[in-house]
Amino acid sequence: MTVQIDSWEHRLLAQAYAPLENRRRHDHLPLLDRAHDPAAYDHCRQITREHSRTFFLASALLPRDQRRAMHALYAFCRVSDDLVDQNGPDRAEKLADWRQRSLHDHPHDGDPVCLAWADTRARFHIPRQYADQLLDGIATDLTPQRYETFADLTHYCYAVASTVGLMVMHVVGYTGKEAIPYAIKLGVALQITNILRDVGEDWRNGRLYLPQQELAAFGLSDADIAGGVVDDRWRAFMRFQIERARRLFAEALPGVALLGQSGRFAIGAAAELYQAILDDIEAHDYDVFSRRAHTGEWQKMALLPGIWWRARFGKYAGRMKKNELNTDGHG
Repeated sequence: MTVQIDSWEHRLLAQAYAPLENRRRHDHLPLLDRAHDPAAYDHCRQITREHSRTFFLASALLPRDQRRAMHALYAFCRVSDDLVDQNGPDRAEKLADWRQRSLHDHPHDGDPVCLAWADTRARFHIPRQYADQLLDGIATDLTPQRYETFADLTHYCYAVASTVGLMVMHVVGYTGKEAIPYAIKLGVALQITNILRDVGEDWRNGRLYLPQQELAAFGLSDADIAGGVVDDRWRAFMRFQIERARRLFAEALPGVALLGQSGRFAIGAAAELYQAILDDIEAHDYDVFSRRAHTGEWQKMALLPGIWWRARFGKYAGRMKKNELNTDGHG
């Protein structure tokens, strides 16, 4: 199986391979004391359930140990992200302190997220460098950022989303390094979907992630974003963005076949349920300023049988027959 490699991906691939080549030994990482085990993981479960219904539903499709690990991973990411979203002048110091505590080999017994996350890293041999890359990406949100090109934006998407997918692969299992390009693409697709859904909310929080060159190409400016303008320019811009996001999903999903059997349904579900957000944006005339696009619970449940069939019988692989390239970038 081959995957199309775009020019922006080559630097991201180098970042993704480095933690595997520089992997620290995890033999000395302690497993969680059974006295703390249920409470720490249950705390992470509650965080996941409260903040991401889609992730919670997808993780419910996994065996128990993998499901608990996914809750710990999500809780680690959620706490990290929330520290940056808080108001106050000491956010950088709080994030630095969290990095030290959350990635410590012997976390304090009083922090259930750190306990469960350290246990998960030990059990599934998750390279610390992926977590460091994630925290580096989250730290960029401490100050207002603009991204001139889509290639620039993908570096941010890799840091805050593809790294999560690379850690997930260690939880559910994967065949080898050939799975990494797919994980990178899926992370970028998921984060682009986030960005398109949250344009209005991000603007109100002083952030704009849309590529500046592409906004200008469609005749759009900061004033249009600030005013929540939905006109033909904005619709054309959003159609372009959504088409690219869908292409990335289509190119990423064949990688599901390279994951451990027990994790294929869950990861396929996470990807397809998230992709449905794009449908909701279209259904509401690309208005991402006055409402937050989402997928309803009944819609999610209706999608699951088809997702199970595609994941179970490897039907995602058939979605990439045109314009395929090898992972070294050559046709």
